[in-house]
Amino acid sequence: MRRSVPWRQCVAALLFAVPALAHANADVEKNIADPKNWAMQAGDMYNQRYSKLRQINAGNVGKLQVAWTFSTGVLRGHEGSPLVIGDMMYLHSPFPNKVFAIDLNDQKIVWKYEPKQDPAVIPQMCCDTVNRGLAYAEGKVFLQQADSMLVALDAKTGKVVWSVKNGDPKVGAVNTNAPHVFKDKVITGISGGEWGVRGYITAYDINTGRQVWRGYSTGPDNEMLLDPEKTMTWTDGRMAPVGRDSSLKTWQGDQWKIGGGTTWGWFSYDKAANLMYYGTGNPSTWNPAQRPGDNKWSMTIFARDVDTGVAKWVYQMTPYDEWDFDGINEMILADIDVKGRPRKALVHFDRNGFAYTLDRITGELLVAEKFDPAVNWATHVDMKTGRPQVVKKYSTAAGGPDVNTKGICPAALGSKDQQPASFDPNTKLFYVPTNHVCMDYEPFKVEYTAGQPYVGATLSMYPAPNSHGGMGNYIAWDAGTGKIVQSKPEKFSVWSGSLNTAGGISCYGTLEGYMKCVDAKNISKELFKFKTPSGIIGNVFTYEHKGKQYMGVFSGIGGWAGIGMAAGLEKDTDGLGAVGGYRELNKYTELGGSLTVFTLPN
Repeated sequence: MRRSVPWRQCVAALLFAVPALAHANADVEKNIADPKNWAMQAGDMYNQRYSKLRQINAGNVGKLQVAWTFSTGVLRGHEGSPLVIGDMMYLHSPFPNKVFAIDLNDQKIVWKYEPKQDPAVIPQMCCDTVNRGLAYAEGKVFLQQADSMLVALDAKTGKVVWSVKNGDPKVGAVNTNAPHVFKDKVITGISGGEWGVRGYITAYDINTGRQVWRGYSTGPDNEMLLDPEKTMTWTDGRMAPVGRDSSLKTWQGDQWKIGGGTTWGWFSYDKAANLMYYGTGNPSTWNPAQRPGDNKWSMTIFARDVDTGVAKWVYQMTPYDEWDFDGINEMILADIDVKGRPRKALVHFDRNGFAYTLDRITGELLVAEKFDPAVNWATHVDMKTGRPQVVKKYSTAAGGPDVNTKGICPAALGSKDQQPASFDPNTKLFYVPTNHVCMDYEPFKVEYTAGQPYVGATLSMYPAPNSHGGMGNYIAWDAGTGKIVQSKPEKFSVWSGSLNTAGGISCYGTLEGYMKCVDAKNISKELFKFKTPSGIIGNVFTYEHKGKQYMGVFSGIGGWAGIGMAAGLEKDTDGLGAVGGYRELNKYTELGGSLTVFTLPN
């Protein structure tokens, strides 16, 4: 008991002493300040996915032509996007996680890195062998391999500068996320919630690979880097300290040790506050009867001090998750008016179908509204408690094990999965790729065995009945009021990261393989459409080279939506239920990973 006092004092000192000295990584800042580059996966540290380039605009985007293409030689799902720094492009692939450095002057491959990974990693990856991309800083390219090795490569030669093991794939701790560089640290998460992996986020020194800090999602305060008296959360309509053992009290016994809350999404950073933001995933197992309680801090938005890892605030979106509504989707930082008042906001479109607007400095809950009208598992979020009000009919816990709860909307893959949305500072709107898929969910008892799936539920997925679109919509969202402003239906779920530009356009890809651009002021006005070689689950990006603006996107069907095609699965309940939901996809596209780059004709 005595040990906890100096721990709290130490944490408090660190938490409040550092921000005055805050600065970002100077090299990354310089690169993202030049819109000719695409220097981070989201283009910037705020995850806005907005470019100031305007040569391609609403008036001429319809004239886009293919400038060049590149095949990665890999058939699984291609998520994320390449990076562009100066004359060089750095591309990644799914497993085996190849990295290519390409000279943009002649599209020559300058170097290729192909790690030798144990193929035994593949069956340890729940929802395809995807990788969400690279990071770049100070002459190094950072790759988070599937086998959990975090690797720093020399950007000029591709030689390994350092590597460090981030997790143990033998127990299901693998990686799919993109690393992010904030200050002098490269930060990475972990996958494996369906294997009972206890989630964490880790900061490594960019020059040596030395671990600087690691914060867990569940467990004792000191391992989560939570200060019981200083880490705040939304409580009874205001911010209050989380209190001692805030996680342990919400799990039975040692369940937190295999409790999930993995961290395979996107991270953002506010330099002025010196805080990084990210979400944690579902609790393990998917059978809620085996883990009564709120299961903190799975399904949670974390704001952590980048230097120390200490959490300044936390907000749990889906306590006692009964539906696998992973909370890992990106946190978009934007200064917007919320209910008539200017706010330093954090906007998050959760898998559970609710869009959240919080004050990113204090953690206050400001807005929580459905961004898909078909969401039925909860009526609303109680703004005083911050808790969703669950509809008993769709509660898988109320039914209990071996009871099939039918008609839950959205399905486990959410009203939006990891595919990131964009923010346009000109329209002040958020542009969001969405899904309309519902499910039947039958939990069953499952025993934990290290290295084996720890799911405990059978799912069937299908298109949402009476949807306001097809299986997907592309929407424009007002995060200040919590309302859909515009909506454009799509035949299949929109599983591609979007991009907005100063040229007044908003672009995204579709599962059939179309790259599309619409008018940012009127998204129903489709300005450009091109069928790429395979379905698109990658993120649209843009850059300028030798005075010309280019736009590009990975195609390569896969990910959770395309797992049936990517892994050759047949049964409707395979792929955790996704195979049945997307059975029609194979009539529209085929496997194959490639990059397609567009530009205007001379």
